[in-house]
Amino acid sequence: MRHATALKEVEAVAIGGFDGMHEGHQHLFNALGEAGAIVVIETGYANLTPGREREHFTSHPIVYLPLDDIRMLDDRGFVDYLLERFPALSKIVVGYDFRFGRDRRFSHADLTKAFGGKVQVIDEVTVGGESVHSHKIRAKLIIGDITGANRFLGHHYTVRGRVVAGQGIGKKELVPTVNMLTDGFLLPKEGVYASLARLDGEEHYHPAVTFIGHRVTTDGSFAVETHVLDGEIVCREQIDVSFVRRLRGNEKFPSLEALKAQIALDTAAARKAVVRLEL
Repeated sequence: MRHATALKEVEAVAIGGFDGMHEGHQHLFNALGEAGAIVVIETGYANLTPGREREHFTSHPIVYLPLDDIRMLDDRGFVDYLLERFPALSKIVVGYDFRFGRDRRFSHADLTKAFGGKVQVIDEVTVGGESVHSHKIRAKLIIGDITGANRFLGHHYTVRGRVVAGQGIGKKELVPTVNMLTDGFLLPKEGVYASLARLDGEEHYHPAVTFIGHRVTTDGSFAVETHVLDGEIVCREQIDVSFVRRLRGNEKFPSLEALKAQIALDTAAARKAVVRLEL
């Protein structure tokens, strides 16, 4: 949403950091209505859906506001700031733990007093009896609990990156892979994952197996490389990888032959995991 005329038509906004665009966030978005927009407060710490990656997980327009613009505002100043940008604003949607202003001293209660319209507060969202928060998703990714992270997200955790050259031995000695360089994303724990890969902006995803970690069997360098199970497919510029299930940790093998044998097992396990998604 870049045009001033569009901003003037917004009647409701959901405000937050919204890193991850997870199940809790979606509850806020569902309360917006047709004339609603998402206001992302950019803190510089987002690494689940950094920057405009959030736009892949909502149909609502998103407006990005720097944290420094509102960091020192009081409740009345914050409301005035919003109304200046959204003159038709009649509804603000926030989470139960929303804080703003200097030292985060203001809450949704202060927002309600300062705003003439409606402030809708969304209660804590839980999955499996556990509250959903971005920091918990990060913690799950760090330990390799991709299943738990995906359950909190409500979608498969996805990273995007540009294609880079690999070692050159995969296609010759092992299996062909697409190597990627991610920028700004938190990567899951080192290991092998059943995944889905979208190549060069295609609409559909391919079943795949993805390795993250140091290539301890070969040159020891760090890599994120994906083997597409549909056969050898060319990917020239960009790859999106969505993680489905963790298959195993990173291991050192005594030979390339032993590694190749394990890759065959990983491929079979990844195919089975992805097939389950289609049932």
